[in-house]
Amino acid sequence: MSKTFTGRPILAGSCQGEALVSHGGLNTLASYQKAVVFQSKKAICSDQNNPDLYKKDMTDKIICLPQTIGSTTGGLVMMTICSQGIQPKAFLFADHIDSLAAAGVILSDIWLEKRIIVVDQLGSDFLDAIQTGQTVSITEEGIITIND
Repeated sequence: MSKTFTGRPILAGSCQGEALVSHGGLNTLASYQKAVVFQSKKAICSDQNNPDLYKKDMTDKIICLPQTIGSTTGGLVMMTICSQGIQPKAFLFADHIDSLAAAGVILSDIWLEKRIIVVDQLGSDFLDAIQTGQTVSITEEGIITIND
């Protein structure tokens, strides 16, 4: 049985993919630092303080999270992972998108023409319902379906 949630599309798009769930904030710099510095072909999470994501491949995943946290370099890091082609398919935020994440994904979309689909305001029930590894579908209207 599938579960459906509706959020606010920030950067609309439709896709389907594998969920990667973080119950804490995603520290963009700490998570992508090694992949960016070493120009890796995959974005393996290097943030030891995020047990949900640490050492997991974030490339081409649908990252489900409350919001991003950390340094003001977060937006630049997002642009860099997009330029390297190791970005996620989507960010699904339980809360409002934070300004640093918004800056990074919007600038990547405009300047690099690399869209990361973003939907926010999905609610805490969304993070309670989804698990890493599940298949998620996203519509242009911000409808998220978790497939069992």
